[in-house]
Amino acid sequence: MTWKRGLLKVTQTLTLQPTTEVLQGLATGQLGTRLLRAVRLWVLLDRLYGQQPNWSESLPNKFHYRDVRDRLFALTHGKSDASTAQELTAQCSDRRCICHRTTRELIFAPQWNLSESVWESETQYQSGLSAQELDELLENRPFATVHRSIRDDLKQLAHLGWLKHVHRGKFECVSPEQWPQLAPVVNSEEEQTLLNPSQIRQLLPILESVSFVQPNLEIIIEKLWENLASNAPPTLAMPDEDRIFIHLDYILSAATQDRVDTYQEQLERLWQTPSSGVVRFDYNLADGDTVAIVTYPVCLHYVRRAKYLSAYGLDPDGVLNWHNYRLDRIASDRLTILPWGDPQIPRKLKLLRRTGELPNAATIRRELSVAWGFNFYLPRQLLLMRFPRAFARRYVDDTLRHQTFEAIAHSQLPELIRRELKDPGERERTLQLIDRRSPKDAYYRAWIREGDINVLMRLRDWRPNGEVILPLSLREQMAREARQELTYYQQD
Repeated sequence: MTWKRGLLKVTQTLTLQPTTEVLQGLATGQLGTRLLRAVRLWVLLDRLYGQQPNWSESLPNKFHYRDVRDRLFALTHGKSDASTAQELTAQCSDRRCICHRTTRELIFAPQWNLSESVWESETQYQSGLSAQELDELLENRPFATVHRSIRDDLKQLAHLGWLKHVHRGKFECVSPEQWPQLAPVVNSEEEQTLLNPSQIRQLLPILESVSFVQPNLEIIIEKLWENLASNAPPTLAMPDEDRIFIHLDYILSAATQDRVDTYQEQLERLWQTPSSGVVRFDYNLADGDTVAIVTYPVCLHYVRRAKYLSAYGLDPDGVLNWHNYRLDRIASDRLTILPWGDPQIPRKLKLLRRTGELPNAATIRRELSVAWGFNFYLPRQLLLMRFPRAFARRYVDDTLRHQTFEAIAHSQLPELIRRELKDPGERERTLQLIDRRSPKDAYYRAWIREGDINVLMRLRDWRPNGEVILPLSLREQMAREARQELTYYQQD
C-alpha cells in the first residue's frame, strides 16, 4: 500500500488504525526494515489530527520540532540533541512517557480494537519478517530514540504530504481536504509482481552492477533482457548507453570469483534442506598457515570488496565460537557437507541441534546493531572521536555510520568517561586529554568491535581530521601509523 496525493472525505479528525496496510504505506513499502519508524509516524499523525483535542488545534501556525517535542514527551524527558537514546530514556523518570512504551503497547491499545494474532500474521506476510524478528520489534520502544530521529520523522510526514515544510525547521499542519489518501491495495498476486517494460529497463542496469553478489542474478538478468526485447512497445527505445553507474569494488579474479560462486551455491542449496548441515573446508590464514575448519554456516555478507561466511563452530584456534570466513581464502575446491552424525562435528554443536538452539542470523543482526564492526563476536569498546567543526559539518554530521555513532557535547565527556572507563589510569589520562581539547570542536561517540578492520579502515579515511581519543590502544596504534607514514615523506 502506498501513499499518494488526493482528496479524502473531509472530516475534522483522522481515525487511522495501525493496521498492517497503514504502516506499510507509512513505511513506503519497506515495512520489514522501517516498522519502528512507521509506528512513530502513525503516532504523530494520530496526535496531530486524531481525536480532539489534537495538536493541530494548539500548535502555532508555523511550528518547530521543539513544539512537538514538548507535547510528545513527559516533562522529565531530556531535551538535549546531544544526548544518546540510552541517556534520554534512562534519565526519564516518568514511566508514562512515550519513550518507555513498547511497539506492542502502542499498536494494541484498547481503542484500536486490533486482533494481535491477525495483525502479526498479516505483518509477517507483508514485511517478510520472521515471528521472532517481529516479536523483538514489538518489544522495542519506537520513541526511545534521539531527537534527531523524530525531527526527521516530521520531514518524512511533510514528504508524504501530511505536513507542509514551510521553512528550515518550520512546519505547518494541512487542512483535512489536503490529507493524502491511501491508494487501494492490489489484491492480484500477478499484478503485484509484474513490471512494465519501462520499469524493467530502469532495473536492469542496477541488477547488472550488483550481480556478483548473487550468481543466479545473471540468469534472471538474461531473461529480463529477453522479455524486454520481445515485449517492449516500439515507442520504448532500448538504451544506447549507460547513464547511471554504480561503482562497487570486488577485488577477485575471474577464476577466484567462479570458485567463490561455487561455495555460495553450495551453501544456498544446503540452507534449503530441512536439516541444513555442517561444512568442512581448508582455510588460508593471514599468516600463511592453512587450517581445517568444521563449522555450522549461518549467513553470507558482502563487506568491503569481498564475501564472508558467518559461521559457528571450531574456529581457526580450535575453539567453538563464531567466526567470519572470507570465501576467497577457502583453499578447498568445494565445501564438504558433513551429515549430523559425522564424528568430526563437535558434540556441543550436535547438542545445540538436538535442543533446537542452533545459532541463527537474527543473533548476528542483533549483535551488529550493538556495536559498529563486522566482527560481531569480538568484545565491544567505547569509541570517542574529535573533529574540527568545519570538517564534521561537511563529512560527519547527518551521516549514518552505525546506530551507536552519535554526537556528544564536550561538557558531557567527563561523565561518560567516568562511567565507562573502569581502569583508573586510563580514566585519568583520558580526562586530562579531554581537558586540553577545545569545546568548540565536534565530538562523536560509538561502540565498536575491538580490532575490527572495517572500523579501522574508516578511521584511517578520516585522517588527518579525525582524532581517536578512545580507546587508548587504538589511539596509540593510529599515532604509530601516522609517525611511520610521516617518515616516508621526510626521506626526500
